[in-house]
Amino acid sequence: MNIARYSRVAAFVLAATLATAAWAQSARGSRIYNPATEATIQGTVSEVKSVTGQRGWNGLHLTVQHDGQSSDVHLGPAHWVASQGFSFAEGDQVEIVGSKVKYQGSDAYIAREVTKDGKVLILRNEQGIPKWSGGRWNRQ
Repeated sequence: MNIARYSRVAAFVLAATLATAAWAQSARGSRIYNPATEATIQGTVSEVKSVTGQRGWNGLHLTVQHDGQSSDVHLGPAHWVASQGFSFAEGDQVEIVGSKVKYQGSDAYIAREVTKDGKVLILRNEQGIPKWSGGRWNRQ
C-alpha cells in the first residue's frame, strides 16, 4: 500500500472513530432523566407547546400551574403521545411523575407518567428510558 492511500485510510478510520464517539456522547447527554430527582406534581395545564427538537421531531411540552408556580414539563414526541390515545389542552387537570432537572438553564420536569381523567400515559420506565426508543438505550 502506498503512503498516500495509507494516509487516506488512516484519516477515514480516525474520522469514523471520532464521529462514533461524538454520537455516543450526544445519545448519553440527551438522556437527562434522573430517578434521584423524581417528584410528583398536580396541577392545571396552562399551555401546550410543540417544540422542534435537535433531531427534527416535534416534542410535546406542557406548562403546568401547581403549588403557586409554573413548570415546563417535557413529555416526548408529539406523534408518539398521540399514538397512545392522549391529547392535552389548556385547563386539563394532570398529575405528573417526573424528574426535576435543569434544562437549558431553567427548571423543568421530564415526565415519566402523566395521569389525566383517570388514564395514565407511561412515557418512560423507572430509569427514564423512553418507551418510544424501543429500548435501544438499554444497551449502553
